[in-house]
Amino acid sequence: QVHLAESGGGSVQAGDSLRLSCTTPGRTFSTFAIGWFRQGPGKEREFVALITWNGRSTDYADSVKDRFTISRDNAKNTVFLQMDNLEPEDTAVYYCAADQSRYGSRRLSEYHYWGQGTQVTVSS
Repeated sequence: QVHLAESGGGSVQAGDSLRLSCTTPGRTFSTFAIGWFRQGPGKEREFVALITWNGRSTDYADSVKDRFTISRDNAKNTVFLQMDNLEPEDTAVYYCAADQSRYGSRRLSEYHYWGQGTQVTVSS
């Protein structure tokens, strides 16, 4: 079992930045691809970004491309989501998820383990 823990959410103004972190306390996840997803009020959970197990490849939803950056530090068992130029439409609960396939997917069903989520609220 892999337990994921997100942190770094908060309430900010449009144009501000936040950095989310995803860790696995007591467990290495260096062989997992990690994805970030979000669920806004009244919306379905959607793909945001993913990073392969070795950090060599990333993928982003069109809505966040050029504003968000995903990275990982396997030595620290941590994946980051740097979010710049935040918009009110980015308001959501953000979840990280682990995929044992190493390469990840945009599909929620491909992920085996999920965190509890962290709230991001962006006001105009």
